[in-house]
Amino acid sequence: MSNVTIYHNPDCGTSRNTLALIRNSGVEPQVILYLENPPSREELTTLIGAMGISVRELLRKNVEPYEQLGLAEARFSDEQLITFMLEHPILINRPIVVTPRGTRLCRPSEVVLDILPDAQQGAFSKEDGEQVIDENGQRVKP
Repeated sequence: MSNVTIYHNPDCGTSRNTLALIRNSGVEPQVILYLENPPSREELTTLIGAMGISVRELLRKNVEPYEQLGLAEARFSDEQLITFMLEHPILINRPIVVTPRGTRLCRPSEVVLDILPDAQQGAFSKEDGEQVIDENGQRVKP
């Protein structure tokens, strides 16, 4: 079993790029399609704590339920926000990656490079053509 896990949405370009960067390090991660298999309340709370972010920082804002539920309002507690994310997994921002070196919300996808246990094994460009890793496996600085 892999020691790298990604909470993945295959319809999201950032999530696809992050998964490709993980694979470019020679690792086949455990892929959790979180829209189909959402985390439990305990798992989600643990992930948020491990990332060191607020519940609201994990909330995806540019999706329909966010507006419909009025989640921009400050009146909701963290527990209520987590309940909304569990009821509507599309509200969970992605991708979340867990490795032995840490847990991160990988937006932008290059954030994953900070927590991957293994080095990149070759050149890598994002779907939009932006080069992230050069032919020597080194990160390209923007």
